[in-house]
Amino acid sequence: MTKRERLLNAFQNLPVDRPPMGFWYHFSPDEDLGEPMIEKHLALYRETGMDMIKVMCDGYFNYPNPYIQKVTCPEDWFGLTPLGEDHPYITRQVERARRIVEEVAGECCVFYNVFCPMSLMRFGTSEELLMEHLRANPEAVCHAFTVIAQDIKTLVRKLVQKAGCDGIYYCVQNAEKIRFTAEEYRKLVTPAELDVLQYANSLSDNNILHCCGWAGDANRIEVWQDYPAKVVNWAIYVENLTLSQGKKFFGGRCVLGGFDNRKDGLLYSGTKEEIWREVEKILQESGQVGVILGADCTLPSDIAIERLRWIKEKLDALEN
Repeated sequence: MTKRERLLNAFQNLPVDRPPMGFWYHFSPDEDLGEPMIEKHLALYRETGMDMIKVMCDGYFNYPNPYIQKVTCPEDWFGLTPLGEDHPYITRQVERARRIVEEVAGECCVFYNVFCPMSLMRFGTSEELLMEHLRANPEAVCHAFTVIAQDIKTLVRKLVQKAGCDGIYYCVQNAEKIRFTAEEYRKLVTPAELDVLQYANSLSDNNILHCCGWAGDANRIEVWQDYPAKVVNWAIYVENLTLSQGKKFFGGRCVLGGFDNRKDGLLYSGTKEEIWREVEKILQESGQVGVILGADCTLPSDIAIERLRWIKEKLDALEN
């Protein structure tokens, strides 16, 4: 099977010659390295033999809407307007993705990392300000979520239609049990968040939902259970939900993950034999259909590349 065939079969819960794999990490989260950023993505893909590329949005975590700096009270959020079609925040990310898609020339599927509206607001302000304003005037902050969602939808449209991405890797966050009740989250956060995902689905059938456990705090993962995406990825070591359990929880959809992404996890420091045994353990637990081997989240950027090659070697052995 080609990499595209293998991955898209997995997306559809169809038989594969071996489970596909996909891992990623940040190259420079706070800046856009330009051409070197493109080269680094391609080098990781080629040196590991992975079946897909997830393009990182490094350098574009912060939502650069200048109006945000003028916000002093919750009601100010009613004045937020979108960045617009041609803002560099959008066009530069699209160009990065386009170049990578062009370089792989259809050899594998390419997805772009896209954050949800609340996270972009949190990156552009602070967690404390966002939560304070959301409690004081939820209507105003929810208006801002919808505005940010407009810019995200513009980005998604251009990523698919102009850059040629196969879909997005949609990162939803902020559902920690210590932050919201499930009812609060569904009322305040879900509408704008789901609007983006549904729009992405209108452009591509192959989108990945990432239920992020970035803070290490358990999420109310049930709030994302009905979010429509072809593939679901979550932090199994944070949510205490294995791949097979999660596959059932998310309605039988294709699942991505298996490995702990943290520095104290086996992938970062285990021996080749230990990592091979872990591959066997994961696949024995989850099966090999509708499963993409990956990690809970982004790997440490200093992980030894050979560790990912070990996984590829083990998977290749299943093919024979």
